[in-house]
Amino acid sequence: MSDRKLKVLIVEDEAIVALHLEDTLTELGYEVVATAGRVDNAKRLAATLQLDLAIVDLNLNGERTDAVADVLAARGIAIVFATGYGAAALEKRWANVPTLQKPFQSAELERAIARAVQSPPA
Repeated sequence: MSDRKLKVLIVEDEAIVALHLEDTLTELGYEVVATAGRVDNAKRLAATLQLDLAIVDLNLNGERTDAVADVLAARGIAIVFATGYGAAALEKRWANVPTLQKPFQSAELERAIARAVQSPPA
């Protein structure tokens, strides 16, 4: 990988969590290009932005984000799910996508990102 900063989309409906995640990603050397708190907006951004990675909360205001992940996967963009429900809440098709249990530490985030970018969804 080059020295170029990876471009990241944050899909998170809790503003304080999104801000903390943005700060953490910036500290780790990533470029946050957008944040989405609603599924429709997240799908639009996932389809149109130049991205390398997305950190996706599994549930936005009671609505699952599988459709957002579908858009990202179709474009070959790496995904990390972040959820308070744990990996058991994921559909089987996402079994190989790195999942972070909220709350998580920056080192856990960094490991999940490294795993995601090594093998983006097909």
